[in-house]
Amino acid sequence: MSKIAFIFPGQGSQYPGMGKELFENFDEAKKVFDEADKRLGYSMSQLCFNGSKEELDLTENTQPAILTVSIAAFEVLKRHGILPSVVAGHSLGEYSAVVAAGGISFSDAVLLVKNRGRFMQEAYPEGSGMMAAIIGLDKEALNSVCKEAEKEGIVSTANINSPIQIVIAGDKKAVQKAMELAKQKGAKKIVPLSVSVPSHCKLMEPVGKRLEAELNKIDIKNLNMPLINNADAKAITGSAELKDSLVKQLSYPLLWVDSVMRMIEMGVDTFIEVGPGLVLSGLVKRINKDVKIFSVEDKKGIEQLKGVQWN
Repeated sequence: MSKIAFIFPGQGSQYPGMGKELFENFDEAKKVFDEADKRLGYSMSQLCFNGSKEELDLTENTQPAILTVSIAAFEVLKRHGILPSVVAGHSLGEYSAVVAAGGISFSDAVLLVKNRGRFMQEAYPEGSGMMAAIIGLDKEALNSVCKEAEKEGIVSTANINSPIQIVIAGDKKAVQKAMELAKQKGAKKIVPLSVSVPSHCKLMEPVGKRLEAELNKIDIKNLNMPLINNADAKAITGSAELKDSLVKQLSYPLLWVDSVMRMIEMGVDTFIEVGPGLVLSGLVKRINKDVKIFSVEDKKGIEQLKGVQWN
């Protein structure tokens, strides 16, 4: 019998038109969009289907939009009896995973991530922080590059996405210096990311405190299945541990490679990316070529999974 993990995408996976097919073809998806509208006071379908790329790329819009599309896809899968044994999400996607595992209601989560996006944007002025993906250097080599670049400010490894694709984050000058040094050390490719907020590094600690105050206002339950968290790559089910983990993940490196390996150790042989884009599917392939990978962001993805024999 296949052991399934649902993995949920984070910021960067958004695109205009995402979720439209789900909304038009499945009542469960439409209900999720309606609930988002009610909680946020504006039309989520309008933003996702007709909003400009610039609008959708604003952090406080991106985060609730991706969460909504991901949970819309999750609810359709659930209705068809396709459910995971374990969940995980990439950064923002961890909130979608928490909702799927029953820890926070969707209604609370969609407002929470809108605030999270706003807090992140307010914490760091536009243009003064930076993130960049470094391809072709391992974690140890990149850690020493960051240490050398720290003369220019804060910079550290932020997302350990695959064995050779690691994102760094920090003050703009320090990240630029680390990019230069990484090139000298033999990095194959360096890609500055189109995000204005340097996530998963020390600069986000003040945001963690504001986020904690918001988490204290909502009902957080024990999870009904394990969640592999970003900050430690360990299985979490308790509500107190979950709250601490969501605060911690903002300013700690995101251990995606370790998280995927942890799920495989738990017996997972099938990963389903639930939500917009194919980013996580690509990363999982680079981490382990033997597992089965599916993605669900539209009607075709749902139909494909309905035809799978899960024995």
